[in-house]
Amino acid sequence: MGRQPEVLWAQRSDKVYLTVSLPDARDVSVESEPQGAFRFSAVGAQGEHFDFSLELYDSIASKTNIGMRNIICSIKKEKKGWWKRLQKSEEKPAPYIKVDWNKWCDEDDEESDIADSLASDDENNEINGMNDESSDDDGLLYLPDLEKARRN
Repeated sequence: MGRQPEVLWAQRSDKVYLTVSLPDARDVSVESEPQGAFRFSAVGAQGEHFDFSLELYDSIASKTNIGMRNIICSIKKEKKGWWKRLQKSEEKPAPYIKVDWNKWCDEDDEESDIADSLASDDENNEINGMNDESSDDDGLLYLPDLEKARRN
């Protein structure tokens, strides 16, 4: 059994993000099973072995990106929804597992982000002449408008 690296976690309604803080890791192995079993192992920069395993709250599908400073695991939830906690067990999480406040999103925040995103898409479509109402000029600039643009 090796040491445990610092693990930061955050969630959205459809995903869980696990960020393993292990700079210059090599021989990285990430395994996940659909029922929620998640295993990680790697060798650190000084040759020390790191590993941990988690029994996640619900069913998953996993994708991993390995960077120079961190290993980021984007874990797709099988069922969309908010988990009460990261792990299935109700015990206090291990001290190496912490909340990633930089990526964290609450249910209310996610719903308002989606609404804001939809509203800004509508505004952008209107600004770019892509609204549902048809216009005679199809968003084209007239010659006087082009001349004004060149002067600025």
